[in-house]
Amino acid sequence: MEPVDIPLAHLETSEDGYKLAARFSFELSPGLEDAIQRGVPLYFTTEVELTRPRWYWFDEKAITEVRTVRISYNVLTRRYHAASGGSLQQYFATLDDALSLVKRPQHWLVAEKGGLKTGDTYNVALRMRLDVTQLPKPFQINALNNKDWQLSSDWKRFNFKVEDK
Repeated sequence: MEPVDIPLAHLETSEDGYKLAARFSFELSPGLEDAIQRGVPLYFTTEVELTRPRWYWFDEKAITEVRTVRISYNVLTRRYHAASGGSLQQYFATLDDALSLVKRPQHWLVAEKGGLKTGDTYNVALRMRLDVTQLPKPFQINALNNKDWQLSSDWKRFNFKVEDK
């Protein structure tokens, strides 16, 4: 499995709520680059979980957010297309530019204002992975046996204390 490093991860308070600022560091294997050049879309899924510790019971799972970025290549236009949740669609000249949406997500709103209790400390867990379940079926079978298709990070964990703004 190819390692994905997370050198930066923290939550920021904004007027809208709480936004994730993160950086992912990874390189695509030659097999993945070849697949995307041949028109196979790749799906990169980022997951964020916020839990609140409780002394009397299991931790409360406050928020779970998932965002998937689909990157594909159009052979006719020779441009890369990146889409996220139907709301964001952009075209790029290079694969590195398209991957910047995955490697450097733009201040993702993970919790609405008032969604977290002021004064409480939350445990935040973050990970990013290549989602092989969304690939066409023949590639899913190949991905199970081929380490070129396995790209994932470990869970990055940190604490976030909700302050009054």
